[in-house]
Amino acid sequence: MVDGLFTNDPIIAQNFFLEIDGEVISTLTSVSGLDIEVSVSTSKASGAGGQIEEVKGLGNTVSSPDLQLSRIAPLDSSADKLWTWFNEIRGTGLTATDRTGQRKNGSIVLYDAARNEVARFNFFKAWPSKISTDQLSVDSTEAVKENVTLVIERLERVK
Repeated sequence: MVDGLFTNDPIIAQNFFLEIDGEVISTLTSVSGLDIEVSVSTSKASGAGGQIEEVKGLGNTVSSPDLQLSRIAPLDSSADKLWTWFNEIRGTGLTATDRTGQRKNGSIVLYDAARNEVARFNFFKAWPSKISTDQLSVDSTEAVKENVTLVIERLERVK
């Protein structure tokens, strides 16, 4: 075996879904924001010969950007679980004391062509902050898409 050669097929981001609390609630057409990052702390110190050096170390927080999801717009928004969740938050709000009420855990799950799960990103304490619809035009023959912003507190890749 030669080092550096692929021994598996690469992940092809073709089939991926949004799960909330273990239930698939939407097929997705694109996802961004799957960034997992730790913060960096910096300090200044005198190095050899009195040179000032910047010392970088691991910070005490893990950053989680918002997830940006795109999907085909549902025909009936009142029967769509994502729209229902969004409207509940928009109508009742989020409370700082009840962090489990409207915030939900979920996953972005990727499948290969044979419908085998090949990757999973779990997110925690999420809530939809925005749903926007693509521009509409009489010239278009494409399906109408929605863009959803999910605010999350933590993201981890588990598979």
